[in-house]
Amino acid sequence: MNLSRPLLLASNSPRRKELLTGLGLDYIVRVKDVHEEFPAHLKRAEVAEYLASHKADAYFDDLQDEVVITADTIVCLGDKVLNKPQSHHEAAEMLRSLSGTSHEVITGVCLLTKETKHVFHDITRVHFKKLTQTEVDFYINHYKPFDKAGAYGIQEWIGMIGIERIEGSYFNVVGLPVQKLYTHLVELGYLTVE
Repeated sequence: MNLSRPLLLASNSPRRKELLTGLGLDYIVRVKDVHEEFPAHLKRAEVAEYLASHKADAYFDDLQDEVVITADTIVCLGDKVLNKPQSHHEAAEMLRSLSGTSHEVITGVCLLTKETKHVFHDITRVHFKKLTQTEVDFYINHYKPFDKAGAYGIQEWIGMIGIERIEGSYFNVVGLPVQKLYTHLVELGYLTVE
């Protein structure tokens, strides 16, 4: 695979790094501290796309010929956006609210160059079994999911024992819709496969 421009991943997420590496792409990581706040009137996919775009804007002044990839993953229970939990209590509340129901995971992605900004998203529906309080506490105590929207990682223990099925991309729930990302990189001319 050939890249027409250097790729810059604007994320410290080990999961996003692993997924981008799994695509066989060379990239460098550059991280800036960007506040993840969004206007209250935005709904669901608009929130994910806004946050990805907002993160990308922080890199614009430093760009040469790179393509910056930013992403933001949110968990939506109905119209409510579940952010990263701030405490054990908040994580437990989130997991109890997801227990025995289905919810949607939405990842917004932004591809930014000096000339263009391209924003898209992917949605995956996740179905959780009814979790016991013991399972919720065990997961929080052992996996500390405080850096994860919705207080869980699908690739971790809770995903293995609690998720009955998903509709859509598994990788989107992990944090990066790699199939859509690959497609957009090819369509925009940043990536060719030889």
